[in-house]
Amino acid sequence: MKTVRFSSPLSARSGLPSKRLVRQNFERAANTYDSAARVQRWVSSRLIGFLPPTLIPAIILDAGCGTGFSLEMLALRFPAARRIALDFSRAMLAHIRQLEFGVCGDVEHIPLRDEVAGLYWSNLTAQWCDPAALSREAWRVLWPKGTLALSSLAPGTFHELDEIFAQIDAYPHTLPFQTPENWQTALGAAGFTNIEIHTEPCVAHYRDLRSLIKAIKAIGANQIAPSSRRPGLIGRRTWQKLETAYEARRGARGLPLTHQVIFCIAQK
Repeated sequence: MKTVRFSSPLSARSGLPSKRLVRQNFERAANTYDSAARVQRWVSSRLIGFLPPTLIPAIILDAGCGTGFSLEMLALRFPAARRIALDFSRAMLAHIRQLEFGVCGDVEHIPLRDEVAGLYWSNLTAQWCDPAALSREAWRVLWPKGTLALSSLAPGTFHELDEIFAQIDAYPHTLPFQTPENWQTALGAAGFTNIEIHTEPCVAHYRDLRSLIKAIKAIGANQIAPSSRRPGLIGRRTWQKLETAYEARRGARGLPLTHQVIFCIAQK
């Protein structure tokens, strides 16, 4: 029987999954993350393209660095910069090649002193966080006139999954993604200025629904929604219904999965 677990305990943080659960998922996914993180790499590359051309940071903080591929991209752009890798998964940090300085910690409570970096970088971590808490910490650790570069996910992300799951129950199955306006407000309230926000879709394609779900699990996002129902398993009959519903969306490249990506650039 095909069984897939999707629900997760609620957190007090605006309906987000608990940090304990998120950390556990990313710890388990550390060995598979690099092989499945094609969307994350694309977003990282796009975010670098939004950086000011005159920016030359002496120290970069990668907040939520995962296995460190953004650090490698940033090293090519800023070869003279020192790089701090921050992630709350020790297993992810252990996969970073040529780790210069690693810190295991929470991006909402960064275990670093004030004004430690010239560039605060965070690629597809913010969707797991409270915008106000993340923004305040980003502002705190940046030097005066430092730059924030952040990517997150907006409503509409995984809308295909939302729509097919709506055929089997009335519960949410994806995160309550923050809007660009929410990020504008949170960053402004934290003290950031010159806030520029751009949103664009990134659509990944998969051979079948099984491959799509496997890819989500491989990056640690298998508990993709804080559901209020009792955790359970999806049986064969329900799984077949989901497969049939998703097959109706198949295009020339396979089954689509949309990521609505938010890119933020701001200054302290």
